[in-house]
Amino acid sequence: MAEPGSAVSALGPRLEALGRRLAAPRGAGGDGAFLARGSAALEKLKDLCKEGKEKAHHSTLLQLYTQAVLDITYFEESQLVDEDFAGESSLQKVKELICMLSDPEDLVRECSINEEPINILSTDSVECLYWRKGALLYMYCHTAKERSEWLRGNIAAFRKCLNDGVHYLMKMLSFRCPLHLDGDVSLQDKDTAGLLSEGIFSDTHLLAMMYSGEMCYWGLKYCGEEKQESLKVMDSTSVSDLSCRSQGALVDFRELGKTMLTKYVTVCEGPLRDHGWNTTSAKQMLCYLKETHS
Repeated sequence: MAEPGSAVSALGPRLEALGRRLAAPRGAGGDGAFLARGSAALEKLKDLCKEGKEKAHHSTLLQLYTQAVLDITYFEESQLVDEDFAGESSLQKVKELICMLSDPEDLVRECSINEEPINILSTDSVECLYWRKGALLYMYCHTAKERSEWLRGNIAAFRKCLNDGVHYLMKMLSFRCPLHLDGDVSLQDKDTAGLLSEGIFSDTHLLAMMYSGEMCYWGLKYCGEEKQESLKVMDSTSVSDLSCRSQGALVDFRELGKTMLTKYVTVCEGPLRDHGWNTTSAKQMLCYLKETHS
């Protein structure tokens, strides 16, 4: 495990970059409470780094940096959503936010050679980083798909956003192990146990299933079913800048979409049947995904 001093060194330029983002002119929108909280975390980080090795434990620094990034990016993300991702630079801004949300894991790997990020930052924090990346791409694609002229000229970029967004949400859903049911589960706990057995530990996990299923539906509806061949043959420079790094295998929108939406409907009409979750849209998308296309 790295010494605290190495975390201080690695944080130096990152804190300067966050400081510049906080000092940049801002328009209307965004949630000021998150910006204030991120600013406070940044100031605390700077103070701890000045204290150096004597008091600043590296895990504390990394966790605090992660919180600052989450708060500051949430403010900027809220601005983009409030503006409906207006302007040609919106996709670049989305990319920048995703890179920032990826940085806490990169920092952990720089400072902790033999430790996984989840062991340093906590499961909740790492889940939140991936949820925020996936949900940001979901919101961007939700807006972009309505801009038919943009979509016609940027279908590969749209598909890459969908692909990466689904990967982030699937990763978010993978950090906790589903509960394995046995015969000792009491009747009063049956619904809760059913949720945990599906890997649903919060409303956010359920939303991640719905969002990923919906993005798969968009991928099939707007991009077709040619297994994303366009992404494979395109000049890499035209697509690679849409995210910080490749998100691995290309998503099978039809099969993964059916899996996620089926789980969502099953849970909402089962353990959560009396909790107000609507399945109408999910069922309509499932019908589309199950159709046979020539």
